[in-house]
Amino acid sequence: MPVYQTRLKTRADVAERTMAFQLEKPSGFQFKPGQYLDLTLIDPPQMDSQGAVRTLSIASAPYEDDLLVATRLRDSAFKRLIMTLPLGTELKFEGPMGSFTLHKNSAKAAVFLAGGIGITPFRSIVRQAIKEKFPHQLYLFYCNRRPEDAAFLDELPDLSQSTPHFIFVPSMTEMEKSKRKWSAECGFINREMLVKHFCDLNGPIYYVAGPPAMVVAMQQMLIKAGVCEDDIRTEEFGGY
Repeated sequence: MPVYQTRLKTRADVAERTMAFQLEKPSGFQFKPGQYLDLTLIDPPQMDSQGAVRTLSIASAPYEDDLLVATRLRDSAFKRLIMTLPLGTELKFEGPMGSFTLHKNSAKAAVFLAGGIGITPFRSIVRQAIKEKFPHQLYLFYCNRRPEDAAFLDELPDLSQSTPHFIFVPSMTEMEKSKRKWSAECGFINREMLVKHFCDLNGPIYYVAGPPAMVVAMQQMLIKAGVCEDDIRTEEFGGY
């Protein structure tokens, strides 16, 4: 696997306790939307048992000039350091890796089921698909506790409005804890929510990304609804 040198260009909060990091794209680096990389801190002054490497989905699309990754901010040495590294700090990464990419048969719709930070590979896939005017019909169901917790929430409706090929359906499960108004879906993603937005559950390819418990729940829900297991693709985002 190739090892690339990069630099930290910018960082920004994209939700409460979630930060995105913009990295220089090395010359010649190519990837497919939905893939990931292993990001390494070089000679960190301190580390814990979880180490200096994190596996992160690439949230930017291949056509964009820089690489974007995002992560929940938890109490680990890696997260504490990357939050405070001076801009311009040199990092390295291996990649790209993974096959969580859009299928080629455009006659089959793609249904993305995202929970929390699991939105990152879908952001890449959707942005590239819209840029290249892919003929696939895309549906993105994005579940969070509150709008405050949902990374990239504000930009996704604009993408949906730019093309009829992309339908965005956000949902919140704990709006009683939010300070924002909400008029879209509430509750966990379920069969009834899917049917409301497209009639036939059989036919699409389903992509599920999020916390392990969410991924398992979505798999079970889809299989119980009669979806063929071969049409379900998953990627888990652990809380490390």
